Amino acid sequence: MAEQITIYCKNTGNYYEVPVGSSLLDIYKIVGEPLPYRPLNAQVNNRTQDLTYTCWQPKDIEFVDYTNPSGMRTYVRTLCYVLSKAVHDVFPEATLNIEHSISKGYFCTIHNGKSADIDMLAQIRQRMQEIVDADIPLKLHTVQSEKAIRMFREVGMEDKATLIESSGMLYASYYELDGYVNYFYGGLAPSTGYVPVFDLEPYLDGALLRVPERTNPQVLAPKVLQNKMFEAYKEHLNLQRALGLNNVGDLNKALEQGHASEVIMISEAMQEKKIARIADEIAERYKKGVRIVLIAGPSSSGKTTTCKRLEIQLATNLLRPVGISLDDYFVNREDTPKDESGDYDFESLYALDLPYFNSDLQRLINGEEIELPSFDFNSGKRVYKGKKMKLYENSVIVIEGIHALNPELTAHLDDSLKYRIYVSALTSISLDNHNWIPTTDNRLLRRIIRDYRYRGYSAEETINRWPSVRRGEDKWIFPYQEYADATFNSAMLYELAALRAYAEPILANVPERSPANAEAYRLLRFMRYFKYIPQEDLPKTSLLREFLGGGSFEY
Repeated sequence: MAEQITIYCKNTGNYYEVPVGSSLLDIYKIVGEPLPYRPLNAQVNNRTQDLTYTCWQPKDIEFVDYTNPSGMRTYVRTLCYVLSKAVHDVFPEATLNIEHSISKGYFCTIHNGKSADIDMLAQIRQRMQEIVDADIPLKLHTVQSEKAIRMFREVGMEDKATLIESSGMLYASYYELDGYVNYFYGGLAPSTGYVPVFDLEPYLDGALLRVPERTNPQVLAPKVLQNKMFEAYKEHLNLQRALGLNNVGDLNKALEQGHASEVIMISEAMQEKKIARIADEIAERYKKGVRIVLIAGPSSSGKTTTCKRLEIQLATNLLRPVGISLDDYFVNREDTPKDESGDYDFESLYALDLPYFNSDLQRLINGEEIELPSFDFNSGKRVYKGKKMKLYENSVIVIEGIHALNPELTAHLDDSLKYRIYVSALTSISLDNHNWIPTTDNRLLRRIIRDYRYRGYSAEETINRWPSVRRGEDKWIFPYQEYADATFNSAMLYELAALRAYAEPILANVPERSPANAEAYRLLRFMRYFKYIPQEDLPKTSLLREFLGGGSFEY
């Protein structure tokens, strides 16, 4: 009888004896295939492994399907591999760029002497379907980085060669699909048949790779109009390409060559220019009756610094801004609504004292003086510190908070009084042509650093809280982003290189026994792709100072 090892399956809560050297796929069958949908990876001792991973010692295993963010990432990466293979097969000379998420899918550009048209996309989609139907194995290879660099240069994938070369890693892994090689950050599914639900269709000046609904992988996610967000992405993409910084490998080379200050100054100048333009537009709208500026965005998008910098630019337009943070209008903690798990739902609109907020707002508009509340996050209580506020003849009220664009927040005020700004960290730089950087990863890293430095939370606590934050964003923030008069991208080209030195020690403290370790380990591996930028190179007014400290603004 073959030697056995003991496996604990978290999905079933039971222990199993399995043969030494069993793959995760083998073990999944032994434990009774407990998931409602096909597994895509597994957390092995709280680290993500692909399903071909073999177990030689006792392990704790939790299998993951598409409804888990980790499983969704594996599905999307595998689908992107299929797309890149199909483009290579149908149009061998074409260039494929998978740029960013948009409209519940992923925006791509395909150039074969000209941009892809409907007929080209139909041919590529047909080839994708053939590859999926053939259920071809995806073979993982791990080699010394020098060998991988030479191989990718030989097949014309300079972006991948530069990324691996500039990251300084000793070994690199790549996948092979029916003789076609490609590099993807993170594991893939065992074979192409794991990604049956997809579509590829024209979208603005490119194509949209459509993926399944998060909660139901058997149907496509419905498209959502996000033209304003698309334009914000495009603005930043145009800048980085003008600078020759197409991907992270290019950024790393620029840093190695001593151009860090130049990259930082250009990135910061672009942000300041955008804020100045928004302030100019508000000043014009002020002449037509605008008196309230509403600034919203998801967690760690940089709303507070955006608000402070906008107030300075409004002053240069001879307006006198008065700022209100919605965070100061939280109800006392015991009055906070609870989510379906019974936990306090701080992302809910009704975690705010709406009657009190609207009363203060109306009194301000009527010319009265109010005393602003403050919220003490330690005690969970509203407090007063004697801060008074009254409007001046040339004042505009600047209101900042995650719910600022929700129509219910200011429903009693006419829309002609309002100017709405949506802020988000729309990460435009990619690892390489086929590996984009999720904006949620950028924001999560910001939040991990801020929570640790200023709120006393460990990375473990922040990571465990993040799914609830994301659910709140989906419900309370993202539906209103296209209502904005202006979209402000708070991400910067150099940002992740600057965050690395702060994030790494905090993430490294997540215990291996913690379920949060899988995410912490993933982020640590991701950060290794970036060269370091020291904090002293950042301007005191940089938006990143909101998270790193050492800035000119008080928070």
